[in-house]
Amino acid sequence: MTANQSDASQTEFQAGKAAFERGDYRKAVHHLENACALVSLNSMLGGSIQTWLVTAYQATGQEQAAIALCRQLTQHPDWQTRKEGKRILYILEAPKLQARPEWLTQIPDLGNLADQSERDRRAIPARPAAKSPPARTSAYKLESVDLSQVNREDRGFIWVAVGASLLLLASLVWLM
Repeated sequence: MTANQSDASQTEFQAGKAAFERGDYRKAVHHLENACALVSLNSMLGGSIQTWLVTAYQATGQEQAAIALCRQLTQHPDWQTRKEGKRILYILEAPKLQARPEWLTQIPDLGNLADQSERDRRAIPARPAAKSPPARTSAYKLESVDLSQVNREDRGFIWVAVGASLLLLASLVWLM
């Protein structure tokens, strides 16, 4: 593999990971498949790319492609890739649990979000620059307290608590 192919595969790999993390799984599959075509599949980098491709396949609903690629990864020369492939294959082949629809949260497909947001931006007229908000006045007012009305009969508890704390500190110092 030439240095140019190595750079191109790294670029495609990073683009695929970034697309996957944004939730754009179709683009992630596209970039990761391109990266696989540019790199030796038996290398550590090839194993990493294929592992990401398995998760991207699974995210796009291509379960059979994910399982087939994962089975290939269990025979990979790199032991870490082999171990990861076996772990993912175990998860993919696990029996599917039946769940009631009310237990699930539907996650929207964010693949068309960029197109929609551009259309939305064109439809919304530009707003003038926002002015700084006026200074807020405090909703709480301090009221003066008449100290002659304060209950001072509970001071005995405070002295007991201070005495107990000092006794505890003295016993800790004596034990050390």
